[in-house]
Amino acid sequence: MIRAENIKKSFGTLKVLKGINLEIPKGEIHSIVGASGAGKTTLLQILGTLSNPDSGSIFFNNKNISSFSEKEMADFRNREIGFVFQFHHLLPEFTALENVCIPAFIAGKSKNDAEKRTLELFDYLGLTNRAEHKPSELSGGEKQRVAVARALVNYPSVVLADEPSGNLDTANRNELHELLFKLRDDFGQTFVIVTHDDNFADSSDKIIHIKDGIIEPGNHL
Repeated sequence: MIRAENIKKSFGTLKVLKGINLEIPKGEIHSIVGASGAGKTTLLQILGTLSNPDSGSIFFNNKNISSFSEKEMADFRNREIGFVFQFHHLLPEFTALENVCIPAFIAGKSKNDAEKRTLELFDYLGLTNRAEHKPSELSGGEKQRVAVARALVNYPSVVLADEPSGNLDTANRNELHELLFKLRDDFGQTFVIVTHDDNFADSSDKIIHIKDGIIEPGNHL
């Protein structure tokens, strides 16, 4: 579903990505692993159209999106890609329900449709009784599940996650990992996840090892 061809990225004289080639099929969880500074987050940001490569192309369902205008890219990102980060980035002044609805409003959905979709997700994620609570009233695990709901609200083709369980305790981390696999199994959701969690990576459909800006051969399948 996603194909990256010869992606290169430098920051000044520092070459971060040195020619990345990869394919992400639909309905799988791919983990990106590697030491700090290897280029994992940079690659994830380029796959998510949050950053542009210096050279190379990103294809999405065989369509080259690298030539999109800024507005086309923003519309594409809103429709097709969900994001989950290490820190939930929920807006403190809004309720859990309102936080999840925001991407749907940006996509032009009506208030009724956005809230209906959000409440369906909350039911699935065990958050129904937390819909009207603000982030300060939620536990760490609940905040991250709200962030997952926000990532899913527009029915994205892929969810990109950067250390989504890195700020959680062991119980909540395990719960989040189980949830991601359940979303893959129940809905065929595609995930690309940067992680330092070896147990999670070992359970994913594929591990992408990055070292010094290139993908190491012999990735686990």
